[in-house]
Amino acid sequence: MARAWNFNPGPATLPEEVLSRVQADLLDWQGKGLSVMEMSHRSEEFLGIAAKAERDLRQLAGIPENYKILFLQGGALGQNAFVPLNLLGDRTTADYVNTGHWSTKSINEAQKYGDVHIAASAESSGFTHVPAQSEWRLSQNPAYVHICSNETISGVEYAFTPETGDVPLVADMSSNILSRPFDITRFGLIYAGAQKNIGPSGVTLVVVREDLLGKARRDCPSVFDYTLQLKHEWMFNTPPTFPIYIAGLVFERLLALGGLAEVEKRNIAKAQKLYAEIDRTDFYKNKVCVADRSRMNATFYLPTEKLDDMFVAEAREHGLINLKGHKVAGGIRASVYNAMPMAGIDALVVFMRDFEKRNG
Repeated sequence: MARAWNFNPGPATLPEEVLSRVQADLLDWQGKGLSVMEMSHRSEEFLGIAAKAERDLRQLAGIPENYKILFLQGGALGQNAFVPLNLLGDRTTADYVNTGHWSTKSINEAQKYGDVHIAASAESSGFTHVPAQSEWRLSQNPAYVHICSNETISGVEYAFTPETGDVPLVADMSSNILSRPFDITRFGLIYAGAQKNIGPSGVTLVVVREDLLGKARRDCPSVFDYTLQLKHEWMFNTPPTFPIYIAGLVFERLLALGGLAEVEKRNIAKAQKLYAEIDRTDFYKNKVCVADRSRMNATFYLPTEKLDDMFVAEAREHGLINLKGHKVAGGIRASVYNAMPMAGIDALVVFMRDFEKRNG
């Protein structure tokens, strides 16, 4: 059966090699007579799977030992609450930079637990750029500074790592994690829902510098407490075992490809080809500042909403699925995470040219 080119923003397409391996081992993992889905999370088999996933992630992303890795549940939206509950400590204020829909979600949630200072915002431009750091105005003594490194809805991505001095930088990296090399030591904490570049939905990655632990509020639920979860090797409650297993296979594959430098090279080539087609004609229009365009989520608009709808419907008939823009933004959105091969971009570009020829 031919697989469609899946441009879904998440849960997103997974590498076929990984899916084939999961399929082969689904009923009988490595001759053990059971599926990973059926294993005890405290079994020797699963503990080995989890330990390898953590080792491979450390190697892949260059994560030093003073940064602790957690595989949790609740998604990035859960972390919008977990972060202030764990990091505010005796501080009352955290600084947030607002670059779009998901930044706004983070801000709204954090306001339940402390004072939020908006250090910079791109709202006045319709969230079509990342505010230059020279425009940021941090508060006097924030517990941390929070950013969303890639906004999936508008297609805006940080092309730089902010400098926040002694104030810990926290980043929601859900949609561009592992898409390029990054220096984890520039951050105090990063988190990412898995369903873009890591694996299936159900597991959330948290990487936190160890000196930031032990500051959870008294009213922080135990299962949300990073320190308590680490004490129990993130098995205070039953972890999402099957998604962790698949994430481990994805880490292994990315290492085999040559690591994040090679991944970035491929992502740059895919993004350049797609944006070149968008910019080739006035029929398609991207609203984002060129320097801040996302490599992961290319958004564009046709001359009318009717044409947007026709584009999505006809693309589906050609095996190009999940191209409809988010309901708050409209238009078209092509999410091209790590697992989307260049062949998928080529197929989309061919369709875009044909559609313009027939409707332009």
